Amino acid sequence: MQNSDLLVIGGGIVGLATAYRFTQRFPGKRVTLLEKEDAVALHQTGRNSGVLHSGIYYKPGSLKAINCRDGKLAMEQFCRDEGIPFDVCGKVIVAVDPTELPALDAIRQRGEQNGVACSVIERDELLEIEPHVSGVRALKVPSTGIVDYGEVSRRLADKIRAAGGDVRLSAEVVGIDQGGDQIVAKTVQEEFSAGCLVNCCGLYSDRVAELSGAQPGARIIPFRGEYFKLKDDAKHLVRDLIYPVPDPSFPFLGVHFTRMIDGAVECGPNAVLAFAKEGYFKTDVNLGELAGSLTYPGFVKLALKYWKTGAGEMWRSFSKQAFVKALQRLCPEIRAEHLEPAPAGVRAQAVLRDGSLVDDFLIEEHGAAVNVLNAPSPAATASLNIGGLIVDRLAERF
Repeated sequence: MQNSDLLVIGGGIVGLATAYRFTQRFPGKRVTLLEKEDAVALHQTGRNSGVLHSGIYYKPGSLKAINCRDGKLAMEQFCRDEGIPFDVCGKVIVAVDPTELPALDAIRQRGEQNGVACSVIERDELLEIEPHVSGVRALKVPSTGIVDYGEVSRRLADKIRAAGGDVRLSAEVVGIDQGGDQIVAKTVQEEFSAGCLVNCCGLYSDRVAELSGAQPGARIIPFRGEYFKLKDDAKHLVRDLIYPVPDPSFPFLGVHFTRMIDGAVECGPNAVLAFAKEGYFKTDVNLGELAGSLTYPGFVKLALKYWKTGAGEMWRSFSKQAFVKALQRLCPEIRAEHLEPAPAGVRAQAVLRDGSLVDDFLIEEHGAAVNVLNAPSPAATASLNIGGLIVDRLAERF
């Protein structure tokens, strides 16, 4: 049996950041990170659009709001120190017609409450920033940026190893035992013990929490985010990041345009129920996981509440022209021939039994286990702060 001071399950950016912060806070203590895949950051972390979020959208005082802004600064500093390219290019949140102006102003007020620099710009200034956009007014958010979180994750893994930690790949946890003075994580190959354990398993965080003996009040429902990207001859239509005014009652930001750090421009996402936890394609179906989603009372209530929105998302999933029409609200010059498919991602969204979407980061303790049960966007941006927060909670145990 391999013994450590701390076990971290999950090799996405939140798990890696937690293990890294532990090595900084407790030099000389040993951390082991267990990842079921043969590389880190293969799921949510490696399949997002790489935005360094400003923190403008989040409820003041929430964990998202508290950790996003400081986490972004920490991420930028980490990238500077490690020579990882990033670009604070800014973004615009665009009201395409006057009916969206009250919601745009509400976002401005929330941003100011969160300490995010933002300013209202009229159409003339908007067109100077994004000449091909359609809108009557916008919010300019200069602090938004872009980075490759996969590269950040690989560097974090290197730093953990350099500090004496262990990053074990192809080590899927199949059982957890809290029976003694040590918590034990069992993989097919071997067992690992430690004084405490942190579960950062994203799409499987609820299941791993149950392995630890917890009974989480939320279930992870997987939503696939489907994207296109602009072909080279259409990239000039988007300079940086263009977002719509989001529906405040829905946790997704709507179809938008994102320039990525490698120069590609992604368009999306469309958000639909995934038929498997890691269902990146329409044809990916896991009957057990799908049944778990469809029979969960919280999902049933959620689907009934948002059936109209969900139907629209499903229609765009199967109709490229409908997807194009959604993009044309922001950029009327976009045509179907400008788009080519891009890799999809799957968002791990925690849903309560009453059908409520968990809108904030959700971190719960059960015995020697700390379970990160909801860490959607902006978790990558905030990951170094989230990792620090978790280590702070564990500090008295070391």
